[in-house]
Amino acid sequence: MPTFVDHVTLHVQAGNGGHGVASVHREKFKPLGGPDGGNGGHGGDVVIRVDPDVTTLIDYHHEPHRRATNGAQGAGSNRSGANGEDLVLSVPDGTVVRDEDGEVIADLVGAGTELVIVAGGRGGLGNAALASSKRKAPGFALKGEPGEQRTVRLELKVVADIGLIGFPSAGKSSLIAALSRARPKIADYPFTTLVPNLGVVRAGSTTFTVADVPGLIEGASDGRGLGHDFLRHVERCAALVHVIDCATVEPGRDPLTDLDVIENELARYGELAGVDLSDRPRLVALNKVDVPDAQQIADFVRADLRARDLEVFEISAASHAGLKELSFAMAEIVQARRAAAPGVEATRIVLRPPAPQGVDRDFTIVEQGGQWFVHGDKPTRWVRQTDFSNDEAVGFLADRLNRLGVEQELLARGAEPGDDVVIGDVDDAVVFDFDPTIAAGAEVLGRRGEDLRIDPSTRRTNKERREQLAAKRAWEIEAREARARGEQPPPKPELDEDLAWSADEEYDLDEEQSS
Repeated sequence: MPTFVDHVTLHVQAGNGGHGVASVHREKFKPLGGPDGGNGGHGGDVVIRVDPDVTTLIDYHHEPHRRATNGAQGAGSNRSGANGEDLVLSVPDGTVVRDEDGEVIADLVGAGTELVIVAGGRGGLGNAALASSKRKAPGFALKGEPGEQRTVRLELKVVADIGLIGFPSAGKSSLIAALSRARPKIADYPFTTLVPNLGVVRAGSTTFTVADVPGLIEGASDGRGLGHDFLRHVERCAALVHVIDCATVEPGRDPLTDLDVIENELARYGELAGVDLSDRPRLVALNKVDVPDAQQIADFVRADLRARDLEVFEISAASHAGLKELSFAMAEIVQARRAAAPGVEATRIVLRPPAPQGVDRDFTIVEQGGQWFVHGDKPTRWVRQTDFSNDEAVGFLADRLNRLGVEQELLARGAEPGDDVVIGDVDDAVVFDFDPTIAAGAEVLGRRGEDLRIDPSTRRTNKERREQLAAKRAWEIEAREARARGEQPPPKPELDEDLAWSADEEYDLDEEQSS
């Protein structure tokens, strides 16, 4: 089971917004209490925040799916639902957030820096908030929006002042253990260190961190050995210290060759990752000089290294020889770097979706395959909020789209009555039949919860029924008078089915009159 994880794939889901409520105030002696439905609560965001106490991404390796809480539904008596709680994910300093395609979303450096990776859905409005001078008692409420969801990749790049680099078994772990209180694993075989180790070093009044980067070999930039897994941890270091093993007995190995191999791998990695590492100060630590043969090799290569403008230190992690001089040299570089760098403040980064095509427009319309696709944040959000089982809510959506200018734009683009108009995301889009003849406005509403434009009622009012009954009796009188004059009776008026003549009423008017 791993104890150190520096890259994970994370699936995050923000909380859904709570639904609004359609409610009417009911109280004794107050028959016209009015709407009092409350709004739904907003869903919680998912926030990634830098925590100095966190050093690994292992928690997200075991639990890669994280979700914030949903907003609560509203209630009557103007009670709004509770907002969902934000989910805060703590990550180490130096975490890079990438999308699924590998593009950098944010580089989180500095304690407290945070990123709102997905935003919670907005809560739906209750009917109290939807009431207006024309729509005094709405019989509907808006649904809450679903929370955003996405998949991101978290990649940790250790934030250290000094990076110790070198071949396996060069003594890097022993050096960081001698300089600090870090206690990495130390053994006499290659690749003992499998994870970066951080140690805090104090030299005079300067305190800085040192990272022990796992051993590099030739071809590391191409993935050999530990390869890319740990080369990225040197990107943020203010200076690099080459730890060279002067006591190695491997054939073909010597301090100058080791230095050239490591520098070549750093250069190749910089080209692949787009990072320039050539400007980082270098120090050379010739290690294990407590061994007689190693001291002779150090004396032999010292002049060649200094000819390359490299500052050379002869050290022994075992006997602590030369460590004080090396630590003060590292502190001097760190102090100069900090003095030149601007102050880093914790920032809050909020992701916003890119603006749709057509700047300063709330929507765009595209014709494709005989259908008209309406794209835009507002139309898509309004469709999500609409309860399509409620005719009045659908009519309210039609009013909003009309005020936005969708109908006028469709007519200008050549849309014909009956064409399909598609609004919403691809997965849950809604298809409408384009009908520009339908009137807009709340003044055409029927009873609560109904909209005559959506589901027109064929039921006649009592007044209309009385008018049809009077027309039926008037025809009977006119028919009798026409027969009395020897003329044909006028045509029968059109009546509703429940007022139409029954079979026993189809009688001869002359016989009825004679009787």
